[in-house]
Amino acid sequence: MKLGMLLAPRDGGFQDPDYWIWCGSAIRGEDGRYHLFASRWPRKYPFYWGYCFYSEIVRAVSDRSEGPFEFTEVVFPDRGAEFWDGRMTHNPTIHRVGDIYLLFYIGTTFAGEKPSVATLENYVPGTIPSRPQAIGLATARSVSGPWLRADAPILALREDEWDHSVVTNPAPCILPDGRIFLYYRSYGARIGLAVAESFSGPWKRFDQPVINADGEGAIEDMFVWWENNQFHMIAKDLTKDGHLCGQKHGGVYAHSSDGLKWTFDHQIAYSRLVRWDDGSEVLQGSLERPQLLFENGHPRCCYAATGDGPGGFNHCSRTWNVAIPLV
Repeated sequence: MKLGMLLAPRDGGFQDPDYWIWCGSAIRGEDGRYHLFASRWPRKYPFYWGYCFYSEIVRAVSDRSEGPFEFTEVVFPDRGAEFWDGRMTHNPTIHRVGDIYLLFYIGTTFAGEKPSVATLENYVPGTIPSRPQAIGLATARSVSGPWLRADAPILALREDEWDHSVVTNPAPCILPDGRIFLYYRSYGARIGLAVAESFSGPWKRFDQPVINADGEGAIEDMFVWWENNQFHMIAKDLTKDGHLCGQKHGGVYAHSSDGLKWTFDHQIAYSRLVRWDDGSEVLQGSLERPQLLFENGHPRCCYAATGDGPGGFNHCSRTWNVAIPLV
């Protein structure tokens, strides 16, 4: 399956010259406007390591699904080192069940002062002790909050298991019967799954990955939905030569009847080559964390974190969230 991408507005999406912008998940609120939840951290800190200590989830609003979105608030401010997500939040993905908004995300905490620019420019991993990243769920009855943040994550690392090193990239799929299939990534681009009868839990995690990089191929940044009695997934192709979709770091598509066994169709779902409404076509250095906005049962817009440069986290000078309207 290939997404029918239209021209992307140059002034659309969510942009801020003072911040690195990453992620980006949108929903239409009870006010009829579009609300985009994204990650940001100050531009003065290095792109990659800066997010580990300074990322915060923010909300931006627009009257149009493609934006431009205007910054409205910091959704999850620093709430103290004693909380599991007290010092950093990232990877938001927004959903709704009935009149309850569900905001899945990752977070972590650490003690002491936050590191300086100089420290992060020469950062050696592990030299600043921090709690491993985990996946959390916050709920609210309004898209503008207040948000109820839990005192514990819904998915954390498991010692002596295959997902003992990292738990990130939450990708929930809400089924018509209320069950939630929550996919996540661990080390080695292995994709795990936890299932709950409702967003209240409990979450039952499968013992082994449902997608293994040693098998069909390596992916990350999944977005999963249910349509026509089956599961659908788009994700970033992490294979060395882009053999899953034909483009390095392009978008892959897969489907499954049970959410456990996935079939890749080996066609590009979305390309890093973006057609802009000013007539230009640009091979973006990055086009990641794809998220779809559905209206009336159909995908209306695709949001993705993007950056300039030749590609790679350490080679971009600017990042933002791009909104691409869909056929």
